[in-house]
Amino acid sequence: MQALQRFSRAVDRLNARVGTYVIWLIFAATAISALNAIVRKLFDTSSNAYLEAQWYLFAWSFLAAAGFTLLHRQHVRIDVVNSHLPKAARIWIDIVGYALFLTPMCLMVLYLCIPVAIEKLVSGEMSGNPGGLVRWPVWFALPVGFTLLLLQGWSELIKCIAFLRGCGPDPTEKRDAQSDEQKLIEALRDATPDAGKATQRPAQAH
Repeated sequence: MQALQRFSRAVDRLNARVGTYVIWLIFAATAISALNAIVRKLFDTSSNAYLEAQWYLFAWSFLAAAGFTLLHRQHVRIDVVNSHLPKAARIWIDIVGYALFLTPMCLMVLYLCIPVAIEKLVSGEMSGNPGGLVRWPVWFALPVGFTLLLLQGWSELIKCIAFLRGCGPDPTEKRDAQSDEQKLIEALRDATPDAGKATQRPAQAH
């Protein structure tokens, strides 16, 4: 079990690292969109390459972050019934989901998309739009994204089994439940009473 837990921690670190870099793809897509708008406004010209670059970056950010999203349990979950069940029952539902639904789905997508991505790479297929981009970079977002999602699903499965065996933390608790903004607000709130006391002390001295 320890070897599996080490594998789980390695997958968690991998997807956490990927998640910290994916945000830059969103930034790049936003910058390209702004540049396209400026060029079109000032020079009355544009290119399909700008639009397709935005689509490619969005596809990569959405797919590559799937494992990171699962790591932090941020996918949409319908917990109307599940939230009222005992902890052990919820863990078993997650185990069934990861083993019988997530894993086969990811394997099927990988089985279907890897040959297509390789075919696009070998053929060097270009976009059918005038001035468009080569297609294989966006196709490779599929195998990369679903591989990361599959690995994270296995990591979550290992954590569920470890919890049931009493050798791991509760995997149903969200990681970093508070956003950075919430943490900042709480830090300022904690500092405010101290600041208030500091300003009151001179007044009490008088």
